[in-house]
Amino acid sequence: MKFAFIIDPIQKLDPTHDTSVALMESAQAKGHEVWITEAHQLSIVNGKAWAILDRVTLKPIERAGDRWIAANPWYQIQPDGSHPLEAMDVVFMRTDPPVTIPYLYATYILDYIHPDKTLVVNSPKGLRAANEKMYALQFTSVIPETIVSQSKAVIRDFLDRKGAAVLKPLGGKAGEGILFLDPEDKNFNSLIEISTKQGKEPVMVQTYLPEAKQGDKRIILLNGEPIGAVNRVPSGSEFRGNMAVGGLAVKTEITDRERQICAEVAPKLREDGLYFVGLDVIGGYLTEVNVTSPTGIREIDKYLPNEQRLGHQVIEWVESFVTPR
Repeated sequence: MKFAFIIDPIQKLDPTHDTSVALMESAQAKGHEVWITEAHQLSIVNGKAWAILDRVTLKPIERAGDRWIAANPWYQIQPDGSHPLEAMDVVFMRTDPPVTIPYLYATYILDYIHPDKTLVVNSPKGLRAANEKMYALQFTSVIPETIVSQSKAVIRDFLDRKGAAVLKPLGGKAGEGILFLDPEDKNFNSLIEISTKQGKEPVMVQTYLPEAKQGDKRIILLNGEPIGAVNRVPSGSEFRGNMAVGGLAVKTEITDRERQICAEVAPKLREDGLYFVGLDVIGGYLTEVNVTSPTGIREIDKYLPNEQRLGHQVIEWVESFVTPR
């Protein structure tokens, strides 16, 4: 089979961390062809989606105790020009957020891949429907009390009632722009003005969950089923657990409550074609649904026995889902 990955520039990826690389390695290990492109290399020609594609060969990382070691160089590129994406069996859309106008345009181009010929993970329509902050709001029984507003007065009232809250930009990633709100903070007005761009953009504000000190759990879902998890624990005085801001990835298990959360969201994920998803859970509450380029596989694999790889499960699912040509 032929696998195409729409990624950020490959030279900027960290093979010891990036889930995109883990998936590419697993596809290669299963004997499939691996191709890469970038969002700005997509086109529509004669009513079909095309891309400038490079064939890539990877040298898999190796485990050294509790660390991953990558070769240098860890990949080789063979440019191959422009091809219709329908020539691929599966296309993984793995461009990192934020979801900008060019990102949205890329999803419109991916709409022109015939779904009976090529599987797109995740569905471009699903990516457009699922803002990673807002999407969780439809599952009211499993999320903390949450508002979305650009009104300083509305946010102030929520904060006064809750005593503490967390503010999140709707288009942020990797913990960027997340703020802890304290009703006694004299900077409150300025923080809201900056975050909402002077009241022009809404933000999400959630009840602060003290359990965040024990970690922010990332659960990987494949076609709605949980296949692994890692707990991201804040370090030092940082209240965010995101690995991008220094959170420590530690071994964890998926609890019964968290399985209930997965079961709650799974039907909607499947309906929207969101097959590979990362849920963020704190203290038994769903806080975010990550669909653009969910990460965590490398950190989970570190705690799996022997040579098990979560990416292999993903590729095996694709093999069972896609009819070989």
